[in-house]
Amino acid sequence: MVSESTETESACVPLTRFLAPRYWPVWFGLTVMRLSSLLPYRGLMFVGRHLGNMAYLLIPKRRRIAEQNIAICFPELSRQEQTSLVKRHLQSIGVALMEISLAWWASEKRLASLTELEGLEHLQQAEAEGKGVVLLAGHFTTIEIGGVLLTSHAVFDAMYRKFENPLFEEVMRRKRERWARRVIKRGDFRQMFRSLKDGRVVLYMPDQAFVRKGHLLVPFFGQPAPTNTGTERLTRRTGALVVPFLPTRKADGSGYLIKLYPALIDFPGPDSMENATRINEVFETHVREAPEQYLWMHRRFKDQPGMYQKD
Repeated sequence: MVSESTETESACVPLTRFLAPRYWPVWFGLTVMRLSSLLPYRGLMFVGRHLGNMAYLLIPKRRRIAEQNIAICFPELSRQEQTSLVKRHLQSIGVALMEISLAWWASEKRLASLTELEGLEHLQQAEAEGKGVVLLAGHFTTIEIGGVLLTSHAVFDAMYRKFENPLFEEVMRRKRERWARRVIKRGDFRQMFRSLKDGRVVLYMPDQAFVRKGHLLVPFFGQPAPTNTGTERLTRRTGALVVPFLPTRKADGSGYLIKLYPALIDFPGPDSMENATRINEVFETHVREAPEQYLWMHRRFKDQPGMYQKD
């Protein structure tokens, strides 16, 4: 991994605070994850796919959301093809769970052996401008492992979200501090502005439904979707460039392809609707490259009446 001192946004919470019995199931899960990281890579993938097959049966509510999203976004597919894509997506979710253990505990040497990188020059060229870079990524099931793999070649700030379970949140934050230069709480735009104004690279994922003040309804796979305008806000105020980032699993099961794309030209433009549409077009292009690896179990069109059947 690229060597540079890590800056944290908050002091570590001592893990001794989480010894009460209510945390024991989480400790057990973390122990299983740690041990599973010792499995051969293809063994991890095998276990992950079977976890996904079980999830297809055990989480019907989330499965139905994925089914509805895929039907909305891929109407050209037959019913059988849509069902197959949903099943492969659930397998991808299971694999992602196993990849967390790999991302958190595997050695740099092992991770490097699984990595193929394309387009690093695009990020380097954007960094050379000295205005900061928004590393634009979607919520793919590969984002945790992809972020870790990229840090062998680039230094950037990453974000983390708050979890209901404070033990898992603390462990996740610590693990991300292993590879990120700075860890920023999700939604902390002030810190993101500061990082970009300092010329840093910030990994940012604004592709999920956003229905708060300032959102726009712009097309995503041809359907109006509530869209976050944060990318425009960040770049307009800082002059930062936007470099799309896509990590995917290779079809042959040999590891990961990490792709960086040229910085968006003339972004942001004067029209916010056009800016948001351009960002959604980037995500749509990425999704079409590996549709089963995108996170479909999220109500992307949730403010549109009739889009989702009642659970």
